[in-house]
Amino acid sequence: MKLTKPAWSGAFAVGVALFLGGLSLEAHHSFAAQYDSNAPITVEGQITEVQWRNPHIYLFVDVEDESGAVENWAIEGGTPNNLFRRGWRKDDLKIGDSVRVEGFRARDGSNLINGRNVTMPDGRRVYGGSANDRGPTGPRGNN
Repeated sequence: MKLTKPAWSGAFAVGVALFLGGLSLEAHHSFAAQYDSNAPITVEGQITEVQWRNPHIYLFVDVEDESGAVENWAIEGGTPNNLFRRGWRKDDLKIGDSVRVEGFRARDGSNLINGRNVTMPDGRRVYGGSANDRGPTGPRGNN
């Protein structure tokens, strides 16, 4: 069977759409795949870096452990758009600011947290998780 030009073009467009859709799905992970809902964690420390970009924001925080050693933790938050709707602004967090983050630790034991609640430098407590990421529900039903 020989494909006509319109049929070939349509098949090509479908193939490209499936390929690009697959890339998007591969790039976005579920909560359960990366984080452990049975491993809640709270860290307090100073911000060393803020990455405010899609698909998720990241905060990097220096945290002092029990022995006094400083470890850098990565905190994954929601999308910039969702956080903006919850009252976050890109310039709310600056390098050197002290924050408290409640969330869930990565399954692989690395210094990676899915941040749920963040206490900002001005004392505001905001929900920092992703909507519909299938993670545990926040304390006020924010999920």
